[in-house]
Amino acid sequence: MKAKFSPSLMCMDFLNMKEQLEILNERAEFYHVDIMDGHFVKNITLSPDFVNAIKPASKIPLDCHLMVTNPDDYIESLAKAGAGYICPHAETINTNAFRIINKIKSFGCKAGVVLNPATPISTLKHYIHLLDKITIMTVDPGYAGQPFIVEMLDKIKEAKALKEENGYDYLIEVDGSCNQKTFKMLNNAGAEVYIVGSSGLFSLDSDLKTAWDKMLNIFENEIG
Repeated sequence: MKAKFSPSLMCMDFLNMKEQLEILNERAEFYHVDIMDGHFVKNITLSPDFVNAIKPASKIPLDCHLMVTNPDDYIESLAKAGAGYICPHAETINTNAFRIINKIKSFGCKAGVVLNPATPISTLKHYIHLLDKITIMTVDPGYAGQPFIVEMLDKIKEAKALKEENGYDYLIEVDGSCNQKTFKMLNNAGAEVYIVGSSGLFSLDSDLKTAWDKMLNIFENEIG
């Protein structure tokens, strides 16, 4: 599978948002929208209102990562705002995973689940077949720029093995420190979608077109 890239919009230049979306619309496969509630993680970032605001300018799916304690509170508003994917954390849906996943799909959205570094793939055992995407955090969630947790490579390999052995359709996505230092390791482990933020994309050049080209060149050079 050809690598897919998902720019993390909380890392973009908000003063030039429309211009940057126009550039990314022609290059990226998804937009990664971090929604944090200040409770599940201490930070607060984007919101359903943000999704609603950028939807008219977005030509690719808006992938909403719910770093929130009560994801059920966000599903309907995100779906109506134009989310393509809604992805709560496994740690927040253990008591009602089937209801949450079915609710996401009932609004016509695709359902993903995100795993914190310390949460095993086995947590998903009974509903993994229902998922459109599994996102493996390679840093503890909440803040950008954290160090890569190398132990997550085995988790990516496990997700890939389960997918191949059982014919599952989910995408294997990686969130955290996707950049020149990790691209090769992540690719070799089985990553399919790379969430790129400051280190992987936006800090590579002040011109986003140039930054994107640099990122692709780095990726292709790293994976050979």
